Amino acid sequence: MFYAVRRGRRTGVFRTWAECQEQVNRFPAASFKKFATEKEAWAFVGAGPAALPPRPAETQGPATITQENASCRGEAESDFLCGSQCKRPYEQSTSEEHGPKRIKPDETCTVPTVSEDQFSYMGDFAVVYTDGCCSSNGRNRARAGIGVYWGPGHPLNTSERLPGRQTNQRAEIHAACKAIEQAKSQNIKKLIIYTDSKFTINGITSWVDNWKTNGWRTSSGGSVINKEDFERLDRLSKNIEIQWMHIPGHAGFRGNEEADRLAREGAGKQKL
Repeated sequence: MFYAVRRGRRTGVFRTWAECQEQVNRFPAASFKKFATEKEAWAFVGAGPAALPPRPAETQGPATITQENASCRGEAESDFLCGSQCKRPYEQSTSEEHGPKRIKPDETCTVPTVSEDQFSYMGDFAVVYTDGCCSSNGRNRARAGIGVYWGPGHPLNTSERLPGRQTNQRAEIHAACKAIEQAKSQNIKKLIIYTDSKFTINGITSWVDNWKTNGWRTSSGGSVINKEDFERLDRLSKNIEIQWMHIPGHAGFRGNEEADRLAREGAGKQKL
């Protein structure tokens, strides 16, 4: 990836986030953005290409899509279909699914740091990535799995077959439930959950209170298909501070890719 700094301590295009962060962190009205190609990066800077700094070894820490400047929010948030067709459109389509809610863990650019307890942190928030997968979604032979990724080789990394009804949305919700259960078992009080499921984020942050008020019916009057799943997620979300972050699926973010891999492996396991 190429990190373009249009306004910062030093403008230009950098090959690592660490170099970009040095130029923009706590710089007033900093303007910067990440691109897949050098040409696009320099176009954002507004200058012709110049010699790039030497590229250091890749870091092992998980990437973050949170930036301190609004210009970074132009990154694509479109949903992707996974290679094995495990990602499917939403099971229920209502007007409530528009306008995903985005919550920032901090106004300052920070890269998650790994502590002695092997958890990654952004400030005092532990960071986890979750994903759900379902092959043949909506069919009799559907197989769904959940993936929870805390970091390289972390003992809490989870790959499990989804119990009950096999759908992609249920897998996404249950993956988040598993992560919260694990966090509570480790006495974690503050948690950032990265997920590529806008449905899960919107459901727990925007819709669930209205659903409960309306007797678990949508704004159009239909029954909430995933009522039991959201009831569980809502219950687990009590007594822990959670910040939900959407991350584009299959866009090269290591944490998301690893959670997706674990979910795929889980879908291949026997149903409990």
